[in-house]
Amino acid sequence: MRYVIGVDIGTSSTKSVLFDVEGKQIERSGQGYVLKSPQPGAAEQDPNDIVKATIQTVAEVVQTSGIDPDSLIGIAFSAAMHTLLLLGEDEQPITPMYTWADNRSNRLTKKVRAKTPNLYRKTSLPIHPMSPVVKLAWLKEEEPDIFEKAKRVVSIKEYVLNRWCDEWVIDLSIASTTGFLNLASRQWENDALNVAGISATQLSRIVPTTYQLSLKEAVSQKIGVAASTPVVIGASDGPLSNLGVGAIAPGSAAITLGTSGAVRQVVPKPKTAEAAQLFCYALTEDHWVMGGAVNNGGIALQWTRDSLVPYSIPPEERSLPTAEPSVSTYERLTAMAARIAPGADGLIFHPHILGERAPLWDAQARGNFFGLGRHHTQDHLVRSVMEGVLYNMASVFGALETAGGEVDTLRASGGFAQSALWQQMLADIFERDVVIPTVIESSAFGAAAIALVALGEWSELGRVGECVEIAHTRSPIPENVNRYRKILAIYRDLLSGFESQYAALQAAIRD
Repeated sequence: MRYVIGVDIGTSSTKSVLFDVEGKQIERSGQGYVLKSPQPGAAEQDPNDIVKATIQTVAEVVQTSGIDPDSLIGIAFSAAMHTLLLLGEDEQPITPMYTWADNRSNRLTKKVRAKTPNLYRKTSLPIHPMSPVVKLAWLKEEEPDIFEKAKRVVSIKEYVLNRWCDEWVIDLSIASTTGFLNLASRQWENDALNVAGISATQLSRIVPTTYQLSLKEAVSQKIGVAASTPVVIGASDGPLSNLGVGAIAPGSAAITLGTSGAVRQVVPKPKTAEAAQLFCYALTEDHWVMGGAVNNGGIALQWTRDSLVPYSIPPEERSLPTAEPSVSTYERLTAMAARIAPGADGLIFHPHILGERAPLWDAQARGNFFGLGRHHTQDHLVRSVMEGVLYNMASVFGALETAGGEVDTLRASGGFAQSALWQQMLADIFERDVVIPTVIESSAFGAAAIALVALGEWSELGRVGECVEIAHTRSPIPENVNRYRKILAIYRDLLSGFESQYAALQAAIRD
């Protein structure tokens, strides 16, 4: 047998997954790392922790699987989007790595929009604090001494691959998520460079997502494989997740629901939305992934668990040495929500507790309950939070269909997509069949698929469809669809009224 490893560098952990050339998952290893918040709005990480996690997880997969290292034909990478790291003359970090969630640059978004009103049309990345362009404009003002010392401006994948392979390259997919890539020319966009205050020489060379690199001898020894093992650069995690669940054909879309969430559809060439609501990122030259990411997925349910319906250990159990809130789980919450009919008896929740990306692109957005009455219970609160998360994602889905074309079927992945209640809500609110693949590590599998094409094992990416097993399909329930359709219209009408008040509320708090 021959094998490939897909390495998925995420915001909270790195996962390395071994697949055979038929796409079957063989072994998996994961390693978490710390997300630091030294001041309000900060979301930073140590890039060297992530380099160590990639080496450790690949080494563990090779060792625990027991494969002959010579049977490993390649390693490919997926990585989180919108990361930013500045390197000095010695090519060592002079800043922490800023993740997409760092929103300290929010005060500059209006300034950047005004200075470069056509930048979204050129790059497809909405002007938002997650954007490396906006973050660099902020660093230029906040840390001018450090900013001036920067020799290179890179993403986490570029940094990891340099430590693995000693090259400075960036794949087309990650490049398209930076806000610096002109989608038409496939070159770095001058307007973006100017507003960020950097030059093209500080950015890496753009290469295809099938580009192959060579391992450094020291790294090959650490992970236990031959130095001749090819490293395929791969793509960004969102587009690779679409590929990994088999949602690349016309009429299909992927929805990911974990801590955050996203809805994405593959289109044949780059497109932008009229209202600057959606992104468009590369998978390959002929496959582009259009969609929208939301901040508030499962994190809203986590907040509900911690703040609204916390679990208390019964007094008779508190003295036990193993006492712990064993049922303080998401299963407990979904069981509570299941006791309430669709629509939560008129309670609507806007889930923007972490600000929002799509469809608002407003870091100052905040959550709210509407319609709260004395008859509502904790069960109603939980149900309305779950529904509110999906109402928000349905708004993104509506914009996606308008821009990218009608969708017949949704393929769902992510931790919460494994819940039967979430699945049924998805089908009812989106009014589509929801297909649940058995594959869990979709981005890692997508990276492996890119490697199999790059290495000549597969003739085309479409082969992935033969490898994705389907666990089951959820279909909409007509009476639920009718109720949700009415409530979703109210949800959107309310949202349009709230939007103008978010900034005013934050100003009132500051004053």
